[in-house]
Amino acid sequence: MEKRGLSLEEKQQKQWEEEVLEETINESEIAEETAEKEVEQAPEIEEEQKTEEEIQQEKITKLEEQCADYLDKYQRCLAEFDNFRKRTTKEKASMYDDGVRSTIEKLLPVVDNLERAVAVQNQNNAEDSFYKGVAMTLKQFQEILTSMGVEEIKALGETFNPNKHAAVAHEDSEEYGENVVILEMQKGYQYKDKVIRHSMVKVAN
Repeated sequence: MEKRGLSLEEKQQKQWEEEVLEETINESEIAEETAEKEVEQAPEIEEEQKTEEEIQQEKITKLEEQCADYLDKYQRCLAEFDNFRKRTTKEKASMYDDGVRSTIEKLLPVVDNLERAVAVQNQNNAEDSFYKGVAMTLKQFQEILTSMGVEEIKALGETFNPNKHAAVAHEDSEEYGENVVILEMQKGYQYKDKVIRHSMVKVAN
């Protein structure tokens, strides 16, 4: 019995089935390859994300270091300016005090002369109008010096102090103790604990 050949329709059906099967196989292979690639690329993506996070953290760390550096510079600058301000204020006060001492030192001879004039006139005629005018002028000078903080250096009866007294003569005396000032020849003055002029004194041996 002879085998019957396939009809045209059967051949076309068979060809279509073979094409579908081949296409299915190809799609399956493609899907497998895609899955494998995704599995292989997953660590790379994770590593890439991790690297971006590290980069961001490095940027943050760098900015924090810059902020700390700027803050340190600002604090140093502020401290330097404060020291400069204090130093300048101190220097101005020192310059003012030096100016006061220098001016007073130049006026002291005038005060000395007024005191001598008053002492001499007081022995002769204390009621003289000229004497009274000189005495009032001396008193005004003394009040001005006191208001400025200028003080007379105590000398008579005090123990000799080389920082405040200038010994121009010595005398043996049983009445006074050793190194005691027994005579003040010229008054000394000080301003804010700094000597403007030493007292000229005679000291007992």
